[in-house]
Amino acid sequence: MIRDRKSKMEETIEVIEISPSSSEKEKRVFVKTTLEGDTVTPIKQILCLKNPYDVKRFEETEECFILDYDPSNDISNLSVSRKADGDDGGGGDSADLTVLAEKGKVACRDYPHSRHLCLKYPFDQTSHESYCELCYCYVCDKPAPCSSWTEPKPAHCHASEQEDWKFQRRVRKMQPKDFSEEEDY
Repeated sequence: MIRDRKSKMEETIEVIEISPSSSEKEKRVFVKTTLEGDTVTPIKQILCLKNPYDVKRFEETEECFILDYDPSNDISNLSVSRKADGDDGGGGDSADLTVLAEKGKVACRDYPHSRHLCLKYPFDQTSHESYCELCYCYVCDKPAPCSSWTEPKPAHCHASEQEDWKFQRRVRKMQPKDFSEEEDY
């Protein structure tokens, strides 16, 4: 047993780890010790790629490598286009920022909202009479259009969080409900 330990062979294995920046490489050297007479299976290095742009280069030279990212979320498969007339689509002045995706719901777009908070028809940029399927009247608390949406003056389509509209809203809430005027939701 003592003799077997003394007759061990040492084998050096060099592993190159690829970091996110393909120009930065870190070398690690491992020593594999085996007993004489044992068959040694050569250990093949397995690369772990963290950057999707390195895949093409290593596909040509390596048989096996591990992807440390989700290839189905590959950004190069997305198409980004600009709107006509140089509009960046975000309403801002910056052409350097493009939103590719969003996660979750947006309160003023995906849930019922007062007309003056509508994202589909911005209050200061579109006709106040226009509304989306989730808009409701700020004064009546009913889906748009209410019975006073365009007539009488002032029409409820112009309502926002200004004091005179807040007052009309409070007065309307204090009135007893008239079920004959109630609209289906």
